[in-house]
Amino acid sequence: MANQELKDKLYRIVFGSETEVGKKFDVVLIIAIILSIFIVMCDSLFRNHPWVMGSFVVLEYLLTAFFTIEYLVRLYCSPKPRAYAFSFFGIIDLLSILPMYLGFFLHGARYMLMLRSFRLIRVFRIFKLFSFLEEGHLLLKSIKDSLHKMVIFFLFVVIVVICLGTVMFMVESGVPGSQFTDIPTSIYWAVVTMTTVGYGDITPVTSMGRFFSTIVMLLGYTTMAVPPAIVTSEIVKYNKKQIRRVCPNCGRIGHDKDAMFCKYCGSDLETSEMIKASKEKNKKEEIESNNQ
Repeated sequence: MANQELKDKLYRIVFGSETEVGKKFDVVLIIAIILSIFIVMCDSLFRNHPWVMGSFVVLEYLLTAFFTIEYLVRLYCSPKPRAYAFSFFGIIDLLSILPMYLGFFLHGARYMLMLRSFRLIRVFRIFKLFSFLEEGHLLLKSIKDSLHKMVIFFLFVVIVVICLGTVMFMVESGVPGSQFTDIPTSIYWAVVTMTTVGYGDITPVTSMGRFFSTIVMLLGYTTMAVPPAIVTSEIVKYNKKQIRRVCPNCGRIGHDKDAMFCKYCGSDLETSEMIKASKEKNKKEEIESNNQ
């Protein structure tokens, strides 16, 4: 019984975002996460200053010990430890502490502590910003639904880039001082140019090559606009599905899928829909009985 009381108390602290002590713990946790990320950034800046590095290493050890204890406490007090361990937050919590221990065996692995930035998602839970999470879910669902279109488009772009790089190689390869020495290099140039990155490490020297580069750049602007358009169309399509609910009282649309009352006339949507469905059913039965 004593162990259960301890688990319940710890659960209210580490998981209870609705309780006062739980909110305070989450705020402390977020401050520790931000401090940890700041230390990793500074660590990369002052690598040549041993005395500064020593201070950062000590702070990293202390914060890692805090996060390790927190993770173990979550496993201990969770009603379903296995479910927590394999949940999104459980995996992120584990990945946020592993890099420090891997750093003892793999040089530079501790810089993967930047994964702790994912834990800042808990700020949505603290400040009740779940509507933002719902928007994120909508975006992920739209990307998932449009994935097959994106794959087809990507394959099309790969084919176009290979052709453009080959044509550019044919135009520039025989010119003295040309940097288009082979087809793979030319394809690399086509990717850089078509994506409008423009490193400038490979440039054409002939008039024909520059004219062709202009066409590729203009083509890149139009091509890069296609993926956002595909995802946006899926978002619009999903939103249309969600807002088709019609108020039986005033006949207007535009209600959220979980809305209980009409935002225009205030009538009860669920009750009105049930009454309307019942009337339609009775009318249909009456027509069928008359026909018989």
